[in-house]
Amino acid sequence: MGLGVDDDNTKLYICCYDPCGANPEEAYVHGDRVTICECFARDGLQHEEAFVPTGVKIELIEAFREAGFTRIEATSYSHPERVPAFRDASAVLAGLTHTDGVAYKATCPNPRAVRRALADLDAGHGATELSLLVSATESHTERNLGTTRERQWDKVAEMVRLAIGRFRLVGVISVAFGCPFEGAVDPAVVAEDVARFAELGVDLVTLGDTTGLATPKTVSAAFRRTLAAHPRLPVVAHFHNTRGTGIANCVAALEAGCRDFDTAIGGVGGHPAQIHYGGGITGNVCTEDLVNLLESEGVSTGLDLDLLLAASRRCEQALGRTLHSMVARAGFGLTHGEVRQDA
Repeated sequence: MGLGVDDDNTKLYICCYDPCGANPEEAYVHGDRVTICECFARDGLQHEEAFVPTGVKIELIEAFREAGFTRIEATSYSHPERVPAFRDASAVLAGLTHTDGVAYKATCPNPRAVRRALADLDAGHGATELSLLVSATESHTERNLGTTRERQWDKVAEMVRLAIGRFRLVGVISVAFGCPFEGAVDPAVVAEDVARFAELGVDLVTLGDTTGLATPKTVSAAFRRTLAAHPRLPVVAHFHNTRGTGIANCVAALEAGCRDFDTAIGGVGGHPAQIHYGGGITGNVCTEDLVNLLESEGVSTGLDLDLLLAASRRCEQALGRTLHSMVARAGFGLTHGEVRQDA
């Protein structure tokens, strides 16, 4: 395990990747800490057919903040006709409590979206982070972004030029573990995409398993390879639980050295409702379930478990149905040596 401080002496980083091939059991220890970005309000809601009122979104995001999330995916600057779930992006950000230590993230598919984000920032209620999107295959790029990979990379370069120094930038690689149209994805393509993001100067890179095709073996290989090549670049694990492997993939990423995860309360989410591909339960890993596992293993999430379950109930109320979290039904289990009976 490596320990260090960034050049500005402000960011403590831990690199748990062992290039000599440490045993997986030694890859994390009791007392480790991870950061979970709560994605219900963006990745979760984009898959919903019905529009969730702006006020409800704001109330939910405030509940996430109160539960202790320090990174929250709040909205997207997608075109309001293409993804109408976020036609209120500016209003949502304007209605939130902006405090030190809490980063609100917004997704930006193109330079026009970044210009909208800059306008909100200049108005005093902007996002803290921007996600910049690419896909690892041509077919998914065409279906999801309406362009080619190379043209999208040109757009990403322009987006970085516009946004760098104003926001924390997150490079996102969709279908990094498999594509619903092309099947297996060459790991070399993903490695090249990570390198391109790193060269552009992003602050984090996300490896996205967009339709739940990853396995612990492919996840372990991808994170070990990426962290070895870019030891100072935080790499975020973003898994969908479509085939029931989401939690196992999170553990594989954790053992490979990952300390940043994207999840969604209730396991909601998937591709935008207006874009149809894939099937089954398309959502993200359930926040509640991953938090339960991590805390039971002695890995701290920094979250208030009671307030997390309260936020989980509010999410179910907002969508009017029971969601997919097992912990939301059973309550938290063994955490720090105690059985919780209060859920």
